Amino acid sequence: MSSPETRVADALTTATRADAPWWADAVVYQVYVRSFADANGDGTGDLEGVLAHLDHLESLGVDAIWFTPWYASPMADGGYDVADYRAIDPAFGDLATAERLIAEASARGIRTIVDIVPNHVSDRHPWFQAALAAEPGSDERARFWFRPGRGACGELPPTEWVSSFGGPTWTRTTDPDGRPGEWYLHVFSPAQPDLNWNHPAVRAEHEEVLRFWFDRGAAGIRVDSAAMLVKDASLPVAPAAAGDPDHPHLDRDGVHEIYRAWRAVADEYDDPRLLVGEVWLADPARFARYLRDDELHGAFNFEFMTKPWDAAALRATIAETLDWHEGLSATPTWALSNHDLTRPATRYGRADSSFSFEQKRFGTPTDHARGLARARAAAMLAAFLPGSLYIYQGDELGLPEVEDLPDELREDPMFARSGGVDPGRDGCRVPLPWTPAGASLGFSPTGAAWLPQPAEWAGLSVEAQARDEASTLSLYRRMLRLRRDLVREGREAGAGLADFAWAEHPDPDVIALRRGDILHLTNLGSRPTALPPHRDLLLASTPDARNHLERKELPADTSVWLRT
Repeated sequence: MSSPETRVADALTTATRADAPWWADAVVYQVYVRSFADANGDGTGDLEGVLAHLDHLESLGVDAIWFTPWYASPMADGGYDVADYRAIDPAFGDLATAERLIAEASARGIRTIVDIVPNHVSDRHPWFQAALAAEPGSDERARFWFRPGRGACGELPPTEWVSSFGGPTWTRTTDPDGRPGEWYLHVFSPAQPDLNWNHPAVRAEHEEVLRFWFDRGAAGIRVDSAAMLVKDASLPVAPAAAGDPDHPHLDRDGVHEIYRAWRAVADEYDDPRLLVGEVWLADPARFARYLRDDELHGAFNFEFMTKPWDAAALRATIAETLDWHEGLSATPTWALSNHDLTRPATRYGRADSSFSFEQKRFGTPTDHARGLARARAAAMLAAFLPGSLYIYQGDELGLPEVEDLPDELREDPMFARSGGVDPGRDGCRVPLPWTPAGASLGFSPTGAAWLPQPAEWAGLSVEAQARDEASTLSLYRRMLRLRRDLVREGREAGAGLADFAWAEHPDPDVIALRRGDILHLTNLGSRPTALPPHRDLLLASTPDARNHLERKELPADTSVWLRT
């Protein structure tokens, strides 16, 4: 069996050569438009707000922006219920503004990735409205999953499947005469009816949507719920267990035909477009099928994202990720959070610092200082790893999860459909603080904000942190600048990131990695540990690390980059 170092080099040979695609080592910044910046003062973030803050993204050092859905939507699920893929939601702006944003970001060397939601549309989408008005058995209904109910009068849903948001996956319609009608499938909320990907119009429409955005300069797409598109048409009453290859609506074999067609669309362009998928799968063999040379270019690494602050767990996940990519041209991805997960500055301060939707509850205590220290150290670990790095807006400020939002302001369907048991995802979507003063800390010129920000966020604002060399923002700026230098040096030498390797350290609580003559160390233990000989400290996640380094110690919950 090959060594970890050999497997890493093998896995990265294609993805890290000097002519590798831009995404092979890109830093991608995720913008949740509604909460990034509000230019018109209505309390909702918009595209003009993003345009006004491109300087922030440029100074941070990102290569691309991934926009969560900016399309016309009733916002029943934060925009992931799309009513029109070719129109920008009026709350965010218009198509001309989106085109200008893509162009102006590109002029700064920043590409744009748009979010595509192929599993479902909004119940306000013209297709679904036409289906509701049509007769059972019509072509309009065949684009979705309409079925008669079970029971003597069709009063029972076709299956007992459980929604990803909790509760049932079927909603019954009402016929024009007022009588109960057929049921329709939605593996998320009733406002998000699932599309039937067996219908040729569904496939053709999405391929045209890809071209629509690629023709406007989008450099790639992120595929929402990428493993969920294809369903078992027999609709078995009882769903298979999670991870079962015969699951009726997850990771079915037919989904790969769809992505092969999408890859062909992406490859039509002289500058090939990126396809990166949201693929939640525990089976590495089935995960890897999405990354074959004629399918997606990458998929999000949720195993790494959800692991606890534990050296053995993270080391194993890093090794497994690189093993999953062995022999593939696809790029490994690394991220600490996104618009769905509890922010790392809060999660890493908990007794159980892992993440799962099932365990997310109100009142979970956290040590905020410890959580932030670990989040900063984890950022340096993720940034050192070979592949692409994704940063969720606000993590570069060390923002914590906002857990005390008034219930009446929570909008996430996870909160509502759980009966208020699950806090939902609103706490990681609170608007960003830009200035230390003002009713909305610079988010809006009128002080309006669709969700309230904690008062203590004044000290975490972009303006406040930009003046503080010890701030999380300053750390991110230095970190990404150094990372870019390492990537450039590697590409110029023809090695890319393939010089990455595991390094030795006697403490099992330390993750040690090497890239050329740069050594990365993360101490995940509770005590300082020995520091190996080195020539220079390039970067440390904690402001007081240099004092420890003089004593040849690496503090707990700290990462360093050393030149050896």
